[in-house]
This record gives sequence, structure tokens and C-alpha cells, in this order.
Amino acid sequence: MESLSKTKIENEMASHITEFNGQNLRDAFLKADEFIRIPDFLPANITNQLLDMLPEVEPYVHRSYLPRHKSGGSVSRFNLEHYAPLFTEVYFSRSSLDLFSQITDSKLFTCPPNDAHAYALYLYTQKGDHIGFHYDTSYYSEARYTALIGLKDDSSCKLECELYTKMQGAKTAMESIKLMPGELVFFNGDKVRHRVTPSGANERRVALTMEYVTSTKMSPYLRFVSDMKDAIAYFGFAEVWKRLIRRKQ
Repeated sequence: MESLSKTKIENEMASHITEFNGQNLRDAFLKADEFIRIPDFLPANITNQLLDMLPEVEPYVHRSYLPRHKSGGSVSRFNLEHYAPLFTEVYFSRSSLDLFSQITDSKLFTCPPNDAHAYALYLYTQKGDHIGFHYDTSYYSEARYTALIGLKDDSSCKLECELYTKMQGAKTAMESIKLMPGELVFFNGDKVRHRVTPSGANERRVALTMEYVTSTKMSPYLRFVSDMKDAIAYFGFAEVWKRLIRRKQ
């Protein structure tokens, strides 16, 4: 399949996104405590291109295991931008960022170039791969929004999201989602408690995660906390060293 140029990617994303009504999406987002699902968010052509790139990054999957909380593989932003740059183009899509800003009614920014978790792949490929309930806590000085896009799901895993967990007097609601190729789940990381249920034998699930923030500022202490979390739970210490090198440049 012929690869897409940077300009063509953005043009295709922009054309596709015009099909969405930003105000309607914002209303639904607020009603669901800053959570929304958008089926077929990615054009099918781009989704297929991303799937074609997965073999290129397989050698760079870092598996991690945290007892009673997490098991699975991850590929950091640094490896994606080097070996599968189409993921980079999707993350930096101006039309996507504008839509996300409209949905949140905030000016959103991409994360700094030294953030290994700005965009990454999550892979569930072994029996029992999962992640327990958690929030995507923002270590930045303001809000962080998570965009999860399905790429491949031949698994029994479900993305389970608890809504209204921090809204006083509200009844908690649960969304159980099989994330389909090209589908987007977008939410405020500090509000939506979520997990991925365990995979079975001979199953495979791959999702793209992307972070957007309302401020790129982060204190040195929280940067250290973020670095250690990413090193231990996701990408390994080698990727943290890459981040430190970038920060000094």
C-alpha cells in the first residue's frame, strides 16, 4: 500500500473531520462528565496504514508487569516517530487538535518533545494482559486529555470506563467498550476512572494512546514522578534516558 505524505494525511483528516458536528460532540462530552466515543474517527485508509506499520515497531515493544495492576507491552513516542512516523503525523494533526479543543472548549496543546508518553502504543498479546482501574492523572500544571484509538482487537478485552466518580451526588455510570479499529474514546484523564479487562490466550489487542494538555508546564518534582512511572510501568529506563537527553538539547 502506498504510504501517505504528511500533507495528504492532514488533508484526509481535515476532510473526514468536517463530517463531525463539534458543538454536538461538546454537548455529549459535557453530559458524560467529559467523556465521549466517536466511531470511525480515523479515515479507514489511515487506520490501514497504521496497521501496516505495526510490524515495524514490534522489535521495540517493552513489556512490563506490575503485580495486581498491569501486564502488557508498550511502544514509546520516541520509537514510533523513528520507525513508524505516520503515528507522529496523526498525533500532530491540526484538524484533530482543533476538534479536541472545540470539544473541551479549551486551547489544547501537544505534549513537549521529551514526553515519551505523548503518544504511544499499548499491546495486549499474552494471556492475562490487562491494566487495573486508574485515572490518567495529569502531572502537567493543568488538565490532560486522553485520546484512545483502536487499531486491532482480536480479543475479549473490554475498555471499562467509570463516569461521574468525582461528581458529588451523581450516580456512577459504567461504559464497557470493545475499541474498534479507527474508533476514538476521548476523556478528561483526571475524571474518568478506567481499566482494560484481561486478555485470553492467543488474543491480540493494539490501541494508540495520545495525550493533549492545556498547559505544557510541569514542575521538576512531578517530571521526576512522571519519568519513573513511565520507566517502570510502560517503556523501561532506556526510554527515560532518551527523554533526559532531549531535555538537555
